[in-house]
Amino acid sequence: MTTPTQPKRGLLAGLRASFLTGLVVVLPVGLTLWLTWAAIGWLDGWILPLIPAAYQPEAIVHRIFGPEAAFPLRGVGVAVFLVFTVIIGWMARGLIGRSLVRQAERLVDRVPVVRSVYGGFKQIAETVFSQKERSFDRTCLVPFPREGTWAVGLVATKPRGEIAARLPSGEEMIAVFVALTPLTSGMLLYVPARDVIFLDMKPDEAAKLIVSGGMVYPAIKDVPVGK
Repeated sequence: MTTPTQPKRGLLAGLRASFLTGLVVVLPVGLTLWLTWAAIGWLDGWILPLIPAAYQPEAIVHRIFGPEAAFPLRGVGVAVFLVFTVIIGWMARGLIGRSLVRQAERLVDRVPVVRSVYGGFKQIAETVFSQKERSFDRTCLVPFPREGTWAVGLVATKPRGEIAARLPSGEEMIAVFVALTPLTSGMLLYVPARDVIFLDMKPDEAAKLIVSGGMVYPAIKDVPVGK
């Protein structure tokens, strides 16, 4: 004989399943929109105070539509930043712009602390955004923290300078960045290329895998075992 509580359990189970399914759909969209909105607001809060008061978006709107006009203007700072960056990049590519950049860098080199900070940020920016040499565009498995265990890493540039000179000669070495969950820190390893297993996984897929602690895997691909 069927107890009267079974339909209620079925209804509750269905509601619970629908709620969890809704979370799977709503949470990624909601978090993405929230992070985008927050990032735009952060850029606006950083850039808009640098614009003279007479050219502030609110002042322009009030001059055109009247003092009582009010429109949502979030994102103006981002647009200003993009336009300003494009103009600076266009100027820096010219002869006069390159000369001004060199003079400014000479001034920066005379300030001890600022020189170190600027040099580090410049080298990182040139490495990440360089169009001639691509970094972090491949993923791999690297032995870490000991032989027999493997960690997902991002392939960086080849060793240079003193690092390349001090590393054992006679075999190819590559730099691998191993990020730690939840992607707030990591370490740079110089590993023999023969010990690295290159993956078809994209860098953003590897980042999701690391951030989720191994719970979010990319789509399954037909890869031969031991490749």
